[in-house]
Amino acid sequence: MNKPIVAIVGRPNVGKSTLFNRIIGARKAIVMDEPGVTRDRHYAETDWAGREFVLIDTGGYVPESNDVFERAIREQVKVSIEEASVIVFLVDGQSGLLPLDQELAQMLRRSERKVVLAVNKIDNQKYAQNPAEFYSLGLGDPQPVSAISGRASGDLLDLIVEGFPEPVEEEEQEHLQLAIIGRPNVGKSSITNAIIGRERSIVTNVPGTTRDSIDSTIEYNGKRLTLIDTAGLRRKSKVRENVEFFSTLRTVKSIQRCDVAMCLFDGAEGMTHQDIDVLSEAVRFNKGVVIVVNKWDIVEKDHRTADQIVKDIHAKVKMYDYIPVIFVSALTRQRVLKALDLCYEVYEERNKRIPTSQLNDRVLEILRATPPPATPSGKQVKIMYATQVREAPPVIVIFANEPKYIPESYRRFVERRIREIWEFKGVPLTVQFRKTKPD
Repeated sequence: MNKPIVAIVGRPNVGKSTLFNRIIGARKAIVMDEPGVTRDRHYAETDWAGREFVLIDTGGYVPESNDVFERAIREQVKVSIEEASVIVFLVDGQSGLLPLDQELAQMLRRSERKVVLAVNKIDNQKYAQNPAEFYSLGLGDPQPVSAISGRASGDLLDLIVEGFPEPVEEEEQEHLQLAIIGRPNVGKSSITNAIIGRERSIVTNVPGTTRDSIDSTIEYNGKRLTLIDTAGLRRKSKVRENVEFFSTLRTVKSIQRCDVAMCLFDGAEGMTHQDIDVLSEAVRFNKGVVIVVNKWDIVEKDHRTADQIVKDIHAKVKMYDYIPVIFVSALTRQRVLKALDLCYEVYEERNKRIPTSQLNDRVLEILRATPPPATPSGKQVKIMYATQVREAPPVIVIFANEPKYIPESYRRFVERRIREIWEFKGVPLTVQFRKTKPD
């Protein structure tokens, strides 16, 4: 079912993100008392009185500014208005009607969309008469609300969902949740836009443009796919301002909730220590990973360059040599869809389950040929059986009589041999040794 889209628009610092969080019931948008914190459109699915809709939080609208971000925000607001079924025009009831409100109101009147005029910061009876001056905008009755306390938010939602269709029960299908991660300015938003074919995230050449994580759900080859375009992970020493801290935290949370992480590197710069840190975050959370070397169109290369870069990457991160590498250009869209196909392969690998009979036949044969070292007392370590206890991420447990004496080097040896047989491409694999239960 195509859910109605509701966009919250307004000039900077009127409380759009606070209202967004109030409606969805979670602190999802970054909220600070600082104009310009929200730059991209921010999407979330929510409902009210059984009516489901998609809510968009937009950056503050500044019409004439030459600032690179404010120009981009201006375009984002325009796109949000085009997408929306209902527009919540949020104004500030304490600072009153300003020329910028009037300019934005004129644009909304031309949009031919349903507009709900919400007057925010009516926190108590002291400000009860303030909404009256907003009648002059010609957008109907101003609705007083306090986003921070929730005052009259239910009345506002009643107006928003009026006329929305009844929800239709649909069977929820599992689908790939793909996080696009990397340090700032490696092309994450450009990759997202290349995949979905629309300018959904602001793309400029200034590092750190995307501060929030943005979800986009699309259909790809008949399958549902959610793309999570994340703020770039920075070194902790470079996280200076509070908003950067929250953005980094949001990126880590995005990694936690994804199935596969598309980890972007800048092909023109090569792999840096910061890139390795980003990659390690995804592996730490046992996510499927695909290494995507971006900006391949501007790299000076010959027929050996790609192979050499793969060797260099695996030399720097030997423990991650199971992660596939692909070379793309977000600008020209070269191999972008192949990278997406590769992410689906890794997704299938992450969900793979090996039948216990097959696992025992092959693994026990390997372990008998190369048994673990004896215990300090000279007692033989006996391997009893192996089983895969979970998938997504895969965990294989091998039962033995004295597992505490099995060294880490032997565990890594077993993991390598399992990968030689079943691969688990791009997927962190956990191999555990446990003590057999007494009869």
